[in-house]
Amino acid sequence: MQTVNSWSGGFQSNVTVRAGSSAIRGWTVTWSWPGSQSISQLWGGLQSGSGSSVSVRNESWNGGLGASASTTFGFVANGTATTPTLTCSAS
Repeated sequence: MQTVNSWSGGFQSNVTVRAGSSAIRGWTVTWSWPGSQSISQLWGGLQSGSGSSVSVRNESWNGGLGASASTTFGFVANGTATTPTLTCSAS
């Protein structure tokens, strides 16, 4: 996760998902905000859940990744920019 822009009360970040040594058919990235951040706009993924626990899974067009290939999703969030620990799972 990389913060690409921030302002008073909000920020924009991009998250890059990279396949390992094998191709994948889908991915899910999860994290928990340390504060009161919340996503107001999301592109390149589908968000589920709300509150401090976030889960974003692939869209139909960006889930299949070849070995070592990557894709990026982004979002705008309310609150102070932070970089939480992310967990990624693949199918």
